Amino acid sequence: MNSTNLDTIKMGKPIDDKKEMLYVIKVGGNVIEDETKLDSFLQSFSGIKENKILIHGGGKLATLLAKQLSVNQQLIDGRRITDTETLKIVTMVYAGYVNKNIVAQLQSKNCNALGLSGTDGNLIQAHKRKNSNIDYGFVGDIDVVNCLFIKSLLSKGLSLVIAPISHDNKGQLLNTNADTIAQEIAKAMTKDYEVHLIYSFEKSGVLLNPEDAKSVIKTINPTYYKELKDNNIIFDGMIPKLDNAFIALQQGVRNVVIGKAECLQQLISGESGTNIISQ
Repeated sequence: MNSTNLDTIKMGKPIDDKKEMLYVIKVGGNVIEDETKLDSFLQSFSGIKENKILIHGGGKLATLLAKQLSVNQQLIDGRRITDTETLKIVTMVYAGYVNKNIVAQLQSKNCNALGLSGTDGNLIQAHKRKNSNIDYGFVGDIDVVNCLFIKSLLSKGLSLVIAPISHDNKGQLLNTNADTIAQEIAKAMTKDYEVHLIYSFEKSGVLLNPEDAKSVIKTINPTYYKELKDNNIIFDGMIPKLDNAFIALQQGVRNVVIGKAECLQQLISGESGTNIISQ
């Protein structure tokens, strides 16, 4: 029995030994652009023996390319407004360069990976976001995750690397939040797997003080989360992550951890990061 299962028993949560384990891991932040950090993360990811899915971002590279191409970028509350030209850029960056670079790096580490976007194999169907106040452009909110397709690929021993591009089943590509994709895939796969969701980026976890890298909050439950928001201790990019974390737990995901990408093994074992709990 591995350390994750031991930790789960200590927390009083029953374990279904009939289900295989599945790690759904999102990597983002500055890690994608930092070769050293990314290499360290992928080395740890490749070492996971259980089923695993990696969802990645790449927003900063997309912003850089947009600047080079003189395509104006607009973000509202950290979310990118995706017009026609921006959609072309994010598709090229996310589903192209970033995705295939990660896959190539994993192959070099003896991890047989398959790079996909939400369009491939009808993996993720979504609809164009509807908002009465803001037109987000070609941004997608997820409707369906193709669990059978994912399960068939995992059964072949493949590690999946998924770019945050979906489609509406009418021929339209949609830019879709990677944190949300991780949550949606994690909760969709709980019927067949014991799912563990990890959000990894450049920080050590959710910080009580953004200026103090050591002020990691070890555990957050819904009550404490509300208190942190009400006191403006956490905001912007961290709120969507935590919202997604609590939704995942409510839908049967075994546990959710947020922390530093280079410390992936410690996040898996529960030795570091912020644990999100349902009560």
